[in-house]
Amino acid sequence: MDNLDLNTFAPSSYSQWLSSPALSDAERLELESIIDDEREIESRFFALPEFGTAGLRSVMGVGLTRMNIHVVRWTTQAFAEIITERNAAPTVVICHDCRINSREFSIEAARVLAGNGIRVLLFDDMRPTPELSFAVREYGAAAGINITASHNTSEYNGYKVYGPSGAQLNTADASKVARRMAELDVFASPKIADYDDAVSRGLIVALGGETDEKFLARVLELSSGDRSAAENLSIVYTPFNGAGRVLVPEALRRAGFASLHCVAEQMIPDGRFPTVRSPNPENPESFALAETLAKDIGADIIIGTDPDADRIAVVARHNGVYTHISGHATGALLLDYRLQTLKNAGALPTNAVALKTIVTTDLARLVAEYHGARSEDTFTGFKFIAERRDALESSGEGAVVFAYEESYGYMAGDFTRDKDAVSAALLLAECAAHCKSRGMTLIDALIALYERHGYHAEETVNLVMPGVDGITKMRQLMKILRDEPPADIAGTPVISHSDYRKGITYGADGETALPIRGSDVLQFDLADGTRILVRPSGTEPKIKVYVLAKGADMRDATSRAIACADWAEALPKKEL
Repeated sequence: MDNLDLNTFAPSSYSQWLSSPALSDAERLELESIIDDEREIESRFFALPEFGTAGLRSVMGVGLTRMNIHVVRWTTQAFAEIITERNAAPTVVICHDCRINSREFSIEAARVLAGNGIRVLLFDDMRPTPELSFAVREYGAAAGINITASHNTSEYNGYKVYGPSGAQLNTADASKVARRMAELDVFASPKIADYDDAVSRGLIVALGGETDEKFLARVLELSSGDRSAAENLSIVYTPFNGAGRVLVPEALRRAGFASLHCVAEQMIPDGRFPTVRSPNPENPESFALAETLAKDIGADIIIGTDPDADRIAVVARHNGVYTHISGHATGALLLDYRLQTLKNAGALPTNAVALKTIVTTDLARLVAEYHGARSEDTFTGFKFIAERRDALESSGEGAVVFAYEESYGYMAGDFTRDKDAVSAALLLAECAAHCKSRGMTLIDALIALYERHGYHAEETVNLVMPGVDGITKMRQLMKILRDEPPADIAGTPVISHSDYRKGITYGADGETALPIRGSDVLQFDLADGTRILVRPSGTEPKIKVYVLAKGADMRDATSRAIACADWAEALPKKEL
């Protein structure tokens, strides 16, 4: 330990935490167990926690960069001070998912808010993330807090913060919370109310079934109402032991989907996620139990939602085989269905807009334009989609009818400002039912989109770089690509490259009036029409490389995408 200066870690060092009376015996033992492990100490205390695209997210444990009750209290105190500076008699809604410690963390956040005189509406049990967004808007709250790590593995937890619009806190306000945290002492600053006393004084109020009913009513407004088609579709559903277990099945049943079969083992709330390696619907292997059930009953589709029910994936039976549909393709199908349904009902606004992120397939733009809507891009992250939606609608420049990102997040209604897997489950089921009534599958519908708009294939490569060294490697790799951009990628010339830190404006005609700037994203456009984007993740220690390819047919497009993905996989081997 002689070569390690414990006082370099701010604002609280390992030694300060170890000597704090705020720690429990178990927490102190955990820290004592790493006293001779310099690397582990550094990883837990090397910096302040950082707000990414969705607040805080980290492995649970004791330390400054871990998720624990002390970080939750500290973060909540900083957030409370920002809230009370801006609002008189504010209310904050708190939600949580199924994860280990999520309920405890949500109660601790409520106690700190109550200690600051802030009224808290605390959900009585786990709820989907979109219901939190809805509740913030429905009850006119000043803010929202969601204790969740979304689709991460079981050792993670997180702390999402929401503003009064129901959207994830914008970058500027998240930075203010982070700066306030730096000014506060982790242990001494939080004002912690007694829970029972706060309840008796009306500072902590439980939310329950009445809010569920309000939320479900808005979800069902999106339904086409074609119950005859719904009755003929067979669905398998899994919430992966998470928060979608009640409201997703309820929404589907109320819309007329009587042949709904839930994966029993995964309907039980369990933050250990014992039946899967990862509760991420992006991973096909997570659907093993669901596919077994689907094959047994001959289900038409499988729907899976992640633990906080904001992301959703679908698997469709086609020619007897269950095929996973990517987030890019699912969004294109939903967008096409949503726009066509609105047109059929005479309800498509003349200034309809579809929003997507910069790393999402260009097929979405082509689908939107086919139906007479406009497509716009935003940075990666639903808070940027929500910001753009509010800006368009408040100015009268556009009415957003659908928004999505490639990582299986979709927003169809106007009652939330975040990804909504409950609404998306309803629309996916109705889309599949509509296809079946015409003798088609979702795969047939997707093929029809490709035949109409051109063949698109996408690949995402995750370059995982964990630990303190990983952060340095991520920065070095981005610097190399920024300073020495490749002349060709997978044998295809790079005809242009762009740095989003400096700003870029692009679109179908290259002159779309949406400037995007200020983010750590690099873009490379290839001579064959392929676009590659590289960005560090805002929530995990990895760089993500997105390949958006086009081709003469599906085989050609896929081949181009895979070749570029192979190039991306080799990037960490560059000399750093």
